[in-house]
Amino acid sequence: METLKEEEEYSWREVSLPAMIPVVPPPELDRETGERRRGRDIIIAVDHGPNSKHAFDWAITHLCRLADTVHLVHVISSFKNQLVYETSQELMEKLAVEAFQVAMVKTKARIVEGDTAKAICKEAERLKPAAVVMGTRGKSLIQSVLQGSVSEYCFHNCKTAPIIIVPGKGAGEESVL
Repeated sequence: METLKEEEEYSWREVSLPAMIPVVPPPELDRETGERRRGRDIIIAVDHGPNSKHAFDWAITHLCRLADTVHLVHVISSFKNQLVYETSQELMEKLAVEAFQVAMVKTKARIVEGDTAKAICKEAERLKPAAVVMGTRGKSLIQSVLQGSVSEYCFHNCKTAPIIIVPGKGAGEESVL
């Protein structure tokens, strides 16, 4: 390895680079410009589990754009349990703040009472979103076949929007961020 002596000088010149602004053709679909301008509705089904948080992180990082509106949907069994309702409300507030900080998207939250899978599908029918994002529950193949899976139910029964099922952290990558 050759060392540089202090008394040696070196020459350099500034390189002027051409403007690197790509030429983008106008969109072929009128709908595309309108959709980008007014944004899309995206449903993210959340609960208190780590796989749900992982799916939320994935959606905020990879799917959401500035003009989009994220609709957080959390399903509980009964509104009568005040502790569960308050905990769910705190979760929604925390995720809404994080969605704004990370992707600067508008967030709406809804806590729904009832069966989880059916409630998510009803919300998808009501909003007609661009996508419904949810995580896996982390059940084994045998457990999900015997007990059923919320994501599997939604995949087969939500006809108004594409369902994006984000596998848990243990299924490959360690973290989204």
